[in-house]
Amino acid sequence: MNYTTYFQELREQHLDELKHFLTIPSISALSNHKKDMNEAAEWVAAKLEKAGLEQVKVHPTDGHPIVYAEHLHAPGKPTVLIYGHYDVQPVDPLHLWETPPFEPTVRDGKLYARGATDDKGQIYLHIKAVEAILNQEKALPVNVKFCIEGEEEISSPNLPAFMEANESMLAADVVLISDTSLLEKGKPAISTGLRGLCSLEVTVATANTDLHSGSFGGGVPNALHALISLLDSLHDDKGRVAIDGFYDGVPEISPDMREEFLKQNHNEEELKKSLGLEALYGEEGYSFVERTGARPTLELNGVYGGFQGEGTKTVIPKEAHAKITCRLVGDQDPSYVLDKIVAHLESHIQLGAKVLIKRGEKARAFNMDPSNAMLQKAADAYETVYGTRALFTKDGGSIPIVETFSRVLGAPVVMMGFGLPDENLHAPNEHFNLENFDKGLLTIVEFLKQL
Repeated sequence: MNYTTYFQELREQHLDELKHFLTIPSISALSNHKKDMNEAAEWVAAKLEKAGLEQVKVHPTDGHPIVYAEHLHAPGKPTVLIYGHYDVQPVDPLHLWETPPFEPTVRDGKLYARGATDDKGQIYLHIKAVEAILNQEKALPVNVKFCIEGEEEISSPNLPAFMEANESMLAADVVLISDTSLLEKGKPAISTGLRGLCSLEVTVATANTDLHSGSFGGGVPNALHALISLLDSLHDDKGRVAIDGFYDGVPEISPDMREEFLKQNHNEEELKKSLGLEALYGEEGYSFVERTGARPTLELNGVYGGFQGEGTKTVIPKEAHAKITCRLVGDQDPSYVLDKIVAHLESHIQLGAKVLIKRGEKARAFNMDPSNAMLQKAADAYETVYGTRALFTKDGGSIPIVETFSRVLGAPVVMMGFGLPDENLHAPNEHFNLENFDKGLLTIVEFLKQL
């Protein structure tokens, strides 16, 4: 069966279908898009039915729907659960988009739209790959299930409960996910690890009102000064997080993993140039790819307080705020890490100020042994199509539900991504390189057949 010819002949039809999917503004974080979320879920269900899947159902949740489908006619063969999401990020700032985010446009071999690479374009590849095999061969080489949700961009609040309630329905020998990237053009990668996550919001409060800096300056605590001093205590001068117990559960990078990082041939000088930086920054003793893939972090995402309008206002603010996120690795427990951060903040707060903490999201890190047979088959499939065997990497980002899949279903997770790092996911002008649209279809077919 010549799948290259098959996909070439149907390419424009497939792209038109995907473009229609991308016109649906399925933004899970915004309540006024509830109708769009339902429309996207129904669109996915219709395409799964058209592809030949069975037991297709849109399952309601307390939030946005989960779409399930299956094709279980390969007795004795592995069962593959394909996961993806149909929700997308908000589009602000809108003025930075060259073309409207929900009016898909092809320019220079790239498809521009919100969701093009994260994750509508990538999950669409799986639906079309399964449809192609059924059209060409009238049977699948493995058993296939789909679980496609609408809340990944808001940390999947309802999927864990759905998984636990439907464990037998979702049971599989391997979970297949395309929501990551190649290393660079023509260089495929399989992520064997995702960092975990925890977050918090910090408020430092002083007096019961803002005060005139002439009348009170130098005599009362300043919430902004207290916050800056507190935040400065979170790292030492070598880039390490200076919180007692923060590194509990963090493994050292093994020689084998260091070798995999070296194989990436990452050019730190080029990175600095592309970002307009004079120097990189981070934990001493580690390369950029090691810091961002295999080491934990604590980052300030927002710091604000006091007067921020035009001109001058001589005021001592009564409160100041910071938003903090941590990326976690190994066996770090997000609840434990948050406890340690809170203890540090409370013990380092400036005299005369008080600190208030609001805890946020929590997710454990995910790790896979690259020697797993399923991952090796995936690397083989990439080599067949791309001519280059996939490298095994650690991804600095977090997909919290991946660890849940691995733990609840007890199955290996293969993260077979087809995006590129510079495709502006979560940013204006998100796009999907159509070279990887074409090769992605062939790679997924090859992987399913090799299994």
